[in-house]
Amino acid sequence: MLELAAAAGEIDLKYLDESGFCAWSEPSYTYYFKGEQKRLEQSPRRGRRLSIIAFFQPLISFIYGLVIGGVNRKSYIQMMELEALDASKTGRIKVIVQDNGPIHRCKEVQQLWSKWEKQGLYIFFLPKYCSQMNPIELEWQHLKKDELASKMFDDELDLAYAVMDGVQTRGERGNYSTQRIKFNRNHFG
Repeated sequence: MLELAAAAGEIDLKYLDESGFCAWSEPSYTYYFKGEQKRLEQSPRRGRRLSIIAFFQPLISFIYGLVIGGVNRKSYIQMMELEALDASKTGRIKVIVQDNGPIHRCKEVQQLWSKWEKQGLYIFFLPKYCSQMNPIELEWQHLKKDELASKMFDDELDLAYAVMDGVQTRGERGNYSTQRIKFNRNHFG
């Protein structure tokens, strides 16, 4: 029903999720000539995890933010606050489809649900263990397997630039806009 309402232009339907990246990407699957072996030089240190949180509106937009370490409730709340503010300014109802991650249901977030609904932002939780129902999962897969596979990065900054370039490339291929949100301190901007 949500997809039909979005297709009819009645609502803005976005999919939210988080994912992570490491300086050492997994090798891609390729063929080599007999007697040759694929070799990847590893950087001197593995580095810290780079995480991404994003809203994906298929064929329209991909809005994301990057953080060192894991995505926390503050990053999530900041992203949701921006969407709620946009909903209140435009007067368009926005529905965010997401999984049941702990930060999506923590007490601090639950206290904001009624505020967001008054602004026109609603949350739809997917059933447990149904990540295949979230199209952003395919974006993560292609970003990792197509844009970043078999690459090693010297540090988190190089990795962040590669992720940003990969998101931009995916947007160009998919004909949708991309926008990076700059988080408050202790985050990549």
